[in-house]
Amino acid sequence: MLFFSFFRTLVDRNVQVTVELKNDLCITGTLQSADQFLNLKLANVSVNDPDRYPHLLSVKNCFIRGSVVRYVHLPAHEVDTESLQDSCRREAKQVGPNR
Repeated sequence: MLFFSFFRTLVDRNVQVTVELKNDLCITGTLQSADQFLNLKLANVSVNDPDRYPHLLSVKNCFIRGSVVRYVHLPAHEVDTESLQDSCRREAKQVGPNR
């Protein structure tokens, strides 16, 4: 649930992200929503390689299923690594060593 909460904070700030899919397609857009399966909804979409994917030039909004995502590239200034590490530690303590 930690990453779901993290992505929800990014949605609230309308962060622009680049999503790399398992088929090597990279899509950049404004993060509109994210759910617990890390399905993502992007607005103001652009394709990073328009010569290879010219049919996607007219797409402005898209839904990306979480199972096809390879990476989500985030702007460095949007990620508070210190608070994210603290949250990871707190969650690990709650689960305990035996799970």
